[in-house]
Amino acid sequence: MMGALPLGDPAPADGALPAHVVEASRDRDLSFYLHVPFCRVRCGYCDFNTYTATELRGAKQVDYADEAIAEVHLSARVLEAAGLPARAVNTVFFGGGTPTLLPAENLARMLHVVRDTHGIRPGAEITTEANPDSVDLAYLEELAAAGFTRVSFGMQSAVPETLRTLDRSHTPERVPLVVDWAKRAGLQVSVDLIYGSPGETLEQWQTSVDAALSYGPDHLSAYSLIVEPGTKMHRQIRSGELAEPDEDLQADMYEYADATLAAAGFQWYEVSNWSLSEATRSRHNLAYWRGDDWWGIGPGAHSHIGGVRWWNVKHPAAYAQRMAAGESPAIGRETLDAETREMERILLESRTLEGIALSGLEPEAREAIPRLIADGLIEGREAIAGRLRLTLRGRLLADAVVRALTV
Repeated sequence: MMGALPLGDPAPADGALPAHVVEASRDRDLSFYLHVPFCRVRCGYCDFNTYTATELRGAKQVDYADEAIAEVHLSARVLEAAGLPARAVNTVFFGGGTPTLLPAENLARMLHVVRDTHGIRPGAEITTEANPDSVDLAYLEELAAAGFTRVSFGMQSAVPETLRTLDRSHTPERVPLVVDWAKRAGLQVSVDLIYGSPGETLEQWQTSVDAALSYGPDHLSAYSLIVEPGTKMHRQIRSGELAEPDEDLQADMYEYADATLAAAGFQWYEVSNWSLSEATRSRHNLAYWRGDDWWGIGPGAHSHIGGVRWWNVKHPAAYAQRMAAGESPAIGRETLDAETREMERILLESRTLEGIALSGLEPEAREAIPRLIADGLIEGREAIAGRLRLTLRGRLLADAVVRALTV
């Protein structure tokens, strides 16, 4: 069972935005996230808004591209009616679920409608997530021909035992094949790893990191496993079938990944993300971390325009009904006050290599800087130069840094 949607105010049926979203809009880039909520099987750790074939309750996967396209058209009407200036889209990201369960032609059509309605900047970053067993060379070449520039593969591990624990459907041998195919298609490649799975040893994690590097990706993400309530894995841990993740071991795993990636020429630019160069960073994720505008298309997708955040109905059947009726799929929204926006800015920007300018912090927050330096959580020289930047220890304890700055 997926997590509940947040509480908020009712969203208007036409999706109309308040007039204040226009303020400073020319200083914010616009991105699109297109959620494809379908999976062949649900991984035991996953609490994303995804659905297998038996859970669709009348929604049809074959109709989904047209439903998402209807929301893209809605976004154009809503943004224009709000008085927002025309802004060509800077990044587009297809996530899921498994976007590549849809035919490549469907993803291409969805992307083309974003281009036709909003425009896409020259050199824009266009990414899709993919499971390693959901694409072949011809599929990836079709995406590249449609304008996609990047693919992010959910590798998670190179160890069969760990993949079984995570309920992943691909084999380790599949990953180097799809990475090679993506490169041949002319796409940038990112691989995602998860560390700290129940029973995973440090040696197994080292095997996964070393294998991922050997495939030659441009970008790598490494996320610590978080066991979410309501998931299959949460039930397995509660029953004693699986062991609880070990936070100390997860810290050792993170340190190994960071040192190994640095030795291979990668630089961290966000706590869980490393790239070979500035050009291969995920610009879409940076848009979130920098508080830009984005419209989330699809069931359960979240959007943010000018300090107004909203979220769509979760189930694909409910989403299809809204789109067929010509209504906004948004079910709730909130307008972020100045205090909340500042807290979220600190939460997100502090996790990046760029960090936060100390001059942009409130006086009470700046009082915490000497203690954070003494605790080895932020770089002392950077702080003297006027910028807060996390140390390696600070990245491991990033939440503690945020609490110190926002209490």
